[in-house]
Amino acid sequence: MAAMVLAAARLLRGSRSCGSSRPRFGGPACRQFSSGGAYPNIPLSTPLPGVPKPVFATVDGQEKFETRVTTLDNGLRVASQNKFGQFCTVGILINSGSRYEAKYLSGIAHFLEKLAFSSTDRFDSKDGILLTLEKHGGICDCQTSRDTTMYAVSAASSGLDTVVGLLADVVLHPRLTEEEIEMARMTVQFELEDLHMRPDPEPLLTEMIHEAAFKGNTVGLHRFCPTENIAKIDRGVLHAYMRNYYTPDRMVLAGVGVEHDHLVECARKYLLGARPAWGSEAAVDVDRSVAQYTGGLVKVERDMSNVSPGPAPFPELTHIMIGLESCSFLEADFIPFAVLNMMLGGGGSFSAGGPGKGMFTRLYLNVLNRHHWMYNATAYHHSYEDTGLLCIHASADPRQVREMVEIITKEFILMGGAVDVVELERAKTQLMSMLMMNLESRPVIFEDVGRQVLATRSRKLPHELCALIRDVTPEDIKRVASRMLRRKPAVAALGDLSDLPTYEHVQAALASRDGRLPRIYRLFR
Repeated sequence: MAAMVLAAARLLRGSRSCGSSRPRFGGPACRQFSSGGAYPNIPLSTPLPGVPKPVFATVDGQEKFETRVTTLDNGLRVASQNKFGQFCTVGILINSGSRYEAKYLSGIAHFLEKLAFSSTDRFDSKDGILLTLEKHGGICDCQTSRDTTMYAVSAASSGLDTVVGLLADVVLHPRLTEEEIEMARMTVQFELEDLHMRPDPEPLLTEMIHEAAFKGNTVGLHRFCPTENIAKIDRGVLHAYMRNYYTPDRMVLAGVGVEHDHLVECARKYLLGARPAWGSEAAVDVDRSVAQYTGGLVKVERDMSNVSPGPAPFPELTHIMIGLESCSFLEADFIPFAVLNMMLGGGGSFSAGGPGKGMFTRLYLNVLNRHHWMYNATAYHHSYEDTGLLCIHASADPRQVREMVEIITKEFILMGGAVDVVELERAKTQLMSMLMMNLESRPVIFEDVGRQVLATRSRKLPHELCALIRDVTPEDIKRVASRMLRRKPAVAALGDLSDLPTYEHVQAALASRDGRLPRIYRLFR
């Protein structure tokens, strides 16, 4: 270390400006650099002679490639967003998911996700599909949510014809062999076990809060397959569901990084007039139910003291999630709700970030910074085409559950109060920043294009969304928060719930002026 310091000192002494000192053995202290006789001595501030005038890129916040949408004769929509690069992301999004399973066995969408990209009429196995994609540097994925199923491929743009043909085969002509279904049963069983064993309870709590908020209908139906249905789902059940929901009018073929006319040509070639594996009978039993918000309580009493994945002990925590109905993503109030969610922010009790990580949001300033015993306080906003849910997830020691619930109910009440202008501007700027940074990714653009066109048959571009965000005022935040607080709460609780307040007390706190729980008096504790 000492040798390194000495060497650095010598370098610093030797880096003095020319003429400030001379070396011991003559000659200048540093060499004068010159361009020589071949190049004229031109200052850097002057343009070079004979060089074309540069054209600099300008930033105006707008995309130069609009989203183009074409509807085929069978009702299927083709949407594309051009983008520079040699690779593209293409996929089929379907208006299908767990919310449509009221008349079927719950868990079908979960099974279809696990069966995606298996054998088809053209490919004998999943290996054949992957080998075909590898020739174009491609990867594939399938994801299901409560209202959307998405099959996607990222590959070289030169393989677009092959990719669209493969997607059409995967979606419309899956074999669904008994061996594949049995493998899917094992995968689903493993996922359910993992869901209940993992230290992070957020996926399970999200399932529970939806069940509490929309009891027995639409987005409140189970997203994950219940254990009792795993053995009941077979090829016939899957085909009966796909016959009604895997129809062209409920599909969007979306692509990013492709020429629109070429994508439409491929869609006509592979998706127009194709006869699916379950037959071409018209859909007759489509569920068009609108989400009915009910509110309520779902709780799971469980010993959380042994969830540590390693030898280091993990503190025993009780997890609470409280939610209220917000609005659909089709409503104008969706943007103010998104800003409100950003204002709440939050996160874990430990964060290595700064302002960009939400350290100045309300749940950090008012909750985590003031109550050291709380391990987590995070806001989430789930939005669908006919409803929405804004909720706060909090975690603490089981002995402090009642105090934790009161802190969260107070934060809900504060939403309907005064909004600081600086706080609001920070939340709006952070939301716009997150939006633009996420849309730097090609797969994210693909999902945004597909979901918007699936829901609205068009797409709002980022600069339009940013303009809507900038227009949000303190009055908008107060209005949507006051509207939300008029509804019954949805409550999900997981862990040791011996000190959990009753649902009626939580409801009373959210109906009060200060968010306090009703006082209870006990002679013995």
